[in-house]
Parts: sequence; C-alpha cells; structure tokens
Amino acid sequence: MSKIKFLEVLVFPKVYRMLLLLLLVFFSCKESQKTSDKISIGFSQGLGNHPWRLAMNHSMEIQASLHSEVELNIQKAENSINKQIQDIQKMIDRNVDVIIISPIDPESLVSLVEKAAAKNIPVILLDRKINSEKYTTYIGADNMEIGKEAANYILSDSKNYKKVIEIKGDDHSSPTIERSLGFQEIIKNNPNTDLIKTFRGLPTGAFRKTLDSLGNQSLYVFAFNDELATNAWQVARNAGLENQIKFIGVDGLNTKDGGIQMVLDGKLNATLLYPTGGAEAIETAIKIHNGIAVPKRIKLSTTIIDRMNAEIMRNQFDKIIEQQGVIENQVQAVKKQIELYSSQKELFRWSIILLILMFCLVAYAIYLIYAIKTKNKQLTLTNERITIQRNQIETIADELKDSNEARVNFFTGLSHEFKTPITLILSSLESLMDSGKTKGTKPSYELELINKNSNRLLRLVDNLLDFRKIENQTFNLRVSRTNIYDFTYAIFRDFENEARKRNIKFEIHSQNKNLELYIDRNLMDKVYFNLLSNAFKFTPDNGKIEITIQEKGNQAVISFKDNGIGIPEKEISNVFEAYFKGSNNRKNSSGIGLHLSRQFIELHLGKIEVSSFQGTEFTISLYKGNKHFNEDQMVKEHSLSDAESLAKDAVFTGLEDETITQNQGSQGERYSLLLVEDNSDLSFFLSKKLQNEFEVMVSDGTDAIDKALSEIPDIIVCDVNLPEKNGFEICEILKNDLRTSHIPVILLTALDNKESYLQGLKSGVDLYLTKPFSYPILIQSLRALLYNREKLRYYYTNNIGRIVDSKSFGSIEQTFVNNLNQLIKTNIDNPDFSVENLADLLNISRIQLYRKIKAMFDVNVSDYINNFRLEQAKSMLQNPELTISEIAYKTGFSSPNYFSTVFKNKFGVSPNAFRKSAKE
Repeated sequence: MSKIKFLEVLVFPKVYRMLLLLLLVFFSCKESQKTSDKISIGFSQGLGNHPWRLAMNHSMEIQASLHSEVELNIQKAENSINKQIQDIQKMIDRNVDVIIISPIDPESLVSLVEKAAAKNIPVILLDRKINSEKYTTYIGADNMEIGKEAANYILSDSKNYKKVIEIKGDDHSSPTIERSLGFQEIIKNNPNTDLIKTFRGLPTGAFRKTLDSLGNQSLYVFAFNDELATNAWQVARNAGLENQIKFIGVDGLNTKDGGIQMVLDGKLNATLLYPTGGAEAIETAIKIHNGIAVPKRIKLSTTIIDRMNAEIMRNQFDKIIEQQGVIENQVQAVKKQIELYSSQKELFRWSIILLILMFCLVAYAIYLIYAIKTKNKQLTLTNERITIQRNQIETIADELKDSNEARVNFFTGLSHEFKTPITLILSSLESLMDSGKTKGTKPSYELELINKNSNRLLRLVDNLLDFRKIENQTFNLRVSRTNIYDFTYAIFRDFENEARKRNIKFEIHSQNKNLELYIDRNLMDKVYFNLLSNAFKFTPDNGKIEITIQEKGNQAVISFKDNGIGIPEKEISNVFEAYFKGSNNRKNSSGIGLHLSRQFIELHLGKIEVSSFQGTEFTISLYKGNKHFNEDQMVKEHSLSDAESLAKDAVFTGLEDETITQNQGSQGERYSLLLVEDNSDLSFFLSKKLQNEFEVMVSDGTDAIDKALSEIPDIIVCDVNLPEKNGFEICEILKNDLRTSHIPVILLTALDNKESYLQGLKSGVDLYLTKPFSYPILIQSLRALLYNREKLRYYYTNNIGRIVDSKSFGSIEQTFVNNLNQLIKTNIDNPDFSVENLADLLNISRIQLYRKIKAMFDVNVSDYINNFRLEQAKSMLQNPELTISEIAYKTGFSSPNYFSTVFKNKFGVSPNAFRKSAKE
C-alpha cells in the first residue's frame, strides 16, 4: 500500500505539469502562426479631409479588405508636420512590414525615411516626393506631364492669341513644383500664349483685380486642383466675367462637388484625372513584402476630362463604385462566416481543453488526499523548527537593539561634549567683540568668520541632538506670541552678507508686518536656518531668493523661494525623508535638516510643502491664534527687536567693507596664483591672505580648468571636494595638458586616509595638505614649490646643450624639452627657421608656445632658439677643423659678423678669443 501512495505522489504532479505545458505550447504555436502570416502596413496621410484624400484612404481600405493577411493602419496628420513625424516614428518603433507615406512637404520626413531604410523597413511614397532617394518606390502620376497636358489643352482649344493665369497650390510640395514647371515650359515657349499672372493659392482680391484689368478679353485659368478652379470660377461669376474665362482643374473626382460634375455643370471646361493610387500602393506593398522587385517609380496614368467624355467617365466611375460596394458587402459576409467558424472552432477547442482539465483535476484531487496527510506531518516538524528559529531571532534582535542603543547614546553623548568647547569659543568671541565695540572699533573679519562658523557648528550639533529627540519623541513645545515679520527679519539679516558677497538678490515681503503667531522660537529658528542654508547652498551667484509672508484665512503662509538647481520631479516626494540626498546634489549634507524641519512644523500642527520649477519653493502653513496649543505649551517671552531698529543698528555691513591688513610687498612683478575653492568664506579668507604675496585669481571649481588654460598661473591651490569635477580630476587634466603641465598644484582636503593620498599622487599633485591646515605651512609650501621650480628653470636654462641628449627624462616637461631641443637642433642650420615653424612642428599655437617657454625658462622663444644656437656654436668652436664662418652658417646665423656680435654679447668674448682660451 505504501508503494502505491509513493507512485501516485510521484506521477500525478508530473502528468499535470505535462498537460499544462502541452496546452501552453499549443496556444503559443497558434498565436505565433496567426501573427507570422499577417502583413502589417502603416499609412501616414499628411493632409486633411479633402475629398481626394478621402478617396485615396477609401481605395486603400477596399484593396486591403481583399487580402485577409493585410493589417492596414491609417494615421491622419491633418496638415500637422509634427503629427506626421510622430505617426511615422511610432510605425518604425512597432517595426511594421511596410510604411506608405503621403508627405506634407519634401524636407521634414527625410531623416525618418532614412531611419526606416536603416532598419530595413520598405517605404512607399504616394503622390508626393521628398528630398531623399532612400525610399523603396514612388507611386503617383507624372505631375510634369499633367502640367504639360493642361498647357497643350489650352493651345489646342483655339488658334487665337491666348492669355493665361496659373493658380498654384499654396505649399512647396513636389506636385505643385512639377506641375508649374511642366505648364510653364509649354506656355512660355509658345508665341500665341501669354502667361500674365501666377498666383500661389487664390488671393481673392488680387485675382479679382487682375480679372477687372482684363475687361472682356478671353482668358484661360489653370488651377492646380478642382477646388481652386471652382473657387476661381465663383470669383469670376461675382464679377460677371465667367463666360469670357475658361477654367481647367486637376483631380477629376466623381463626387457631388468633384471635377467631373463641375465639367458637366459648365463651370469647368476641363479637368485632368489625377488618380489617388491607393489600391496600387497596397498591391505594391504586398509585392515588396513577398520579395518581388518593384521599380523605383510607378507611374499612374492620367487623362483630360471635358464635355466630350465627362458623362462617359462619370458612368464608368459610378459602375466602379457600384462594383466596389458589392465587393465590400461580399468581403463583410466572408468575414462574418470566418468569425462564426472561428468562434465555433474555438468553442470546440475549449470544450476539449475543459474535459482534459477536469480529468486532470480529478486525478489531482485524488493525489491531494494522499499528499495532504504527508504534508501535515512535515508541517508539524517545520513549525517546531520555525518556533526555535523565531526565538533565536528575537534574542539576536534584542542584542542588536541594545548594541545600537549603546552606539546612539555614545554618539549623543559625544555631541553634547562638542557643545561645551563651542560654547567657550562663542563666549570668548562675544567678549572680544564687545571689547572692540566699547573702543569704537568694528570686529575684525577673522572674528566675524570664527563667530559665524562656530554658530554653524553649534547648529549642526543641535541638529544631531534634535534628531535623537525626534526619534525618542521627547520634544516639548514652548510657544510664545511672536511678531513673525520681526522674527523672520532677524534671521534674514544673518544671510544678508553672503547674499551681498555672491550678488544674490535676497528679499523679504510681507502683507502684514504686524502679524503675530504662536511659535516655538528655538525650533522655528532651526527651520528657517535649514531652509535658507539650503537655498543659498543650491542658488548660483547672481541668483534670487525670496521670503514671502501672507495671510490666507485662518492661516499664515511663509514661503522660501529660490531659482537654484531645483529638485528632480521623481525625487520630490522623498525630500523630507531622513538621510535623503538628491541625485543632482553634489554638496556635502547630512540629509536630516529638512526631515527635522518637517517634524518641527508638524509639532506646531502646521504643514510644510515643496515644489520645484525653475528653482525650489518651500511653503510653511501655520494656524493663527493659540487655540490649537495646550496651556502647558505656552510661555511668555520678551518681544523681539523690530525690523526697522535692526536695519538701523546693523554693524556688520558685509565682507566688502572688511579690511585685512595687507602688505603688498615689493611693487615688482609677483607670482600669479589660482585659488580653486567652492566655500565662499574660506575662498575669501585665503584670497585676502594670499594677496600679500601673490596676484590671486579665484574659481569656485566650475571654471577652474578654463581659467588655468587661459591665464597660465604660476601655481594652483585647489580643494578636493568641488561641485562638478573634484580636485583629483582637475589636477589630472591640467598635469596631462602640455600648456599647464609645468604648474605646481597643491590639493586641500578633509580626507586624510591612505587611499585619498595615493589618488592625489596618481593625479600628479605636487603637495597634499589636509584640513584643518596651518596658514604658515601653506604659505611656506607655496614658496618652496616656486623655489624648486626656479631651480629647475635655472637648470634647464644653463644646460640647453646637454638636455637634448638626455635619456633619463620621463615627465611631460622633460619630454617637451627634449622634443623642443631636438627640433631646433634638426633645423639649426636654417637661418629662416622661425617661432611659427617651431610651433607648427610641436602642434601647438604660437601664443601657447610663448607662454610655455616663458613659464619654464623666463625667456621668449626667439631668445631660447638663439641661446641654443650659441651653445652649439660654443661646442663647435672647440673643433679646430671648422672655421668661424663655417660654424656661423652651420648654426643658422646669416653672416659671420652677425654671429661674432651675438656671441660676444652672450659670452663676453669673441668667437676667436673663446677658441684661443679653449686651446690654452
């Protein structure tokens, strides 16, 4: 009995899975067979609901209905080029078998047609052409021939002298251009005709004026379609001149207002049949799909319809339409029969499937009876194991919780410890600043900088402690009545200096400057500082930041708006999450400031929202009054100083007014230094200090490379953490560029680990200083690097003759000097060898070569070439077999006398005297 159970448990699932697999394979094969036999044809109809266009669409639909394998999708652009481009792009993306296009103009679709050709999708152009040959075939009447036939019809109508008006279409399509060319070719070359006017479209006023000027003279009007011809006839009739004018149109549609009816009504003398080509396009598409070659041009025949054959043509078209109606009815009947057959076949198939499934379910039910008993035993054992594991996980979780709590408590305690030295620093600063005020002097810039950054550090520590309190839900509100404008203005003043330094338009607006709210000033101060710090961090120089206070019903709305980099739309919902950092944020940030701000606002039962469009806007909504607070949350605090008093008593008016004692040193030429630092305070501080010894240029990192290449400074001091490229990348780019590779670079960074140090060395940095650094160490490092560069310059200058033969140089500078000297040596006997020739051979511009030589050797290029020649001449003078004249010409001097003069100026003795002293 146990063996039978075992076999049933083993066999039944396999049988069940096999049957399902067979069913899936069966249906997938049926579906793939259905789809593989279909021919998908996409048609883009460019123009709108013109009767001729509707006739083209209808003829396509009829022809497609005769082929059950054809799936025709017609997209109407309705005269919109953008719509037609989108429609064709979708056809290419769907990878249809054939695309048929009736373009609006000859240029807009060129790239799309070429794109389809690149993907091996055949393209059929219908009626109109494009300015490309990448299509498969073009179907349409010969529009040049149509224009000629119209002209010949006019010539054959009478032997008298004829005056002709041409009314073209108002577009630049190929039919309009070609019809006009064909028509004018015949008319202008015939002495009995006079083309008196050509109109683009039908400007009624100008056309009527032309008719009035001709009086009762006979006239022929050729319009490029029957609609234009009929409208022209109506204008002539209004003028009472329709009997003196003969109108010829194009299209020959058999409709109520079509060209054939107009001929029968006597409005038009003739119309040229212009076939739509819809049926031909479908047949050609099927041929192309089946691999049958088709010609590049499929010409549709046309004919002239006048009063002699108009009735016959109408009867023929009526008969064709009647036959088409019969065919459509038959096709519909066949489709219904096919649908009925398919539904019956599908019903039969599903019946078989259901029977099979029922059998499988019965077998599976029997299997389950036996399987459940076995599973129950297994589940009992599994539950026991899970219970043991759960108890173990709970134990581990408790241990992790205790460990994490201990770490957080240690971190919180350490943060508290930070506050003591910060408080001592701030207290000492207050004493120093108060002492200065009593003496009537303004605080120095360094004191203001220390004060500002100490307060910033205190707020960062407070943020960490507040984050801990929020997690433990231990915050207690202490709200007091506060003039919100005065409160806002007091914080506004703390950011005015930075706004002034960076030329940021910083404004505060309020509808009611006496509006009072109940707020916890300490918490709201942190909210304001977090929002404004972010605004200034992400707003570029010359930007704009606005604070607006408004009243809306029982709420006050405070908005902080900037025109900075904004927040990506898909990330805006995560802004207030803890530790969130935007993908476009390259600044240092903890990610808890905005999270705390939302928590503080919600403690006030308010709401904070964010939107981002051409910048970012944070909006705080707070209830007016104090009914939403408990009595134990309300306290009394002193009133704030009003904004007007703060504005009048402002002492620190900006870094621009700050003066730092500077010794400009000697008035002679000083070294130039490029300082790359994105922290505005540190950048300003260092630039002021360094101006004592250097000509300082400043960059925030965004234009550092451009400034280095354009200015070629003597030395560069660069921070590592920058908004776009970091300091390592900037250093590597400059060190690998021939124009700047000689410039010493000092990197400043807060990263003091081994990996960062190695990365700096790999990038070619000359010196790596970690923050906080000593300013005397920085200035001494600058002097040492420049002194070493001067020693290297002296070595190069005094060893010109030997450097060319050196094989030990490996840096880009040494390679450059080798190449430079080798080129001069190769051309040393050429007196016409110029600076321009040397720059061309080195593949750099003349000005770049000048700056490079000047920076490395402190001489211009011409002097360097002359010095090299003189060093070579000096060496040759030790060879007694060479005369002084030979040496002069071998070293590129134009004459021995000039050589002697230059040599004596350089070495203090004549070549003769030098040779004699060398022998001795």
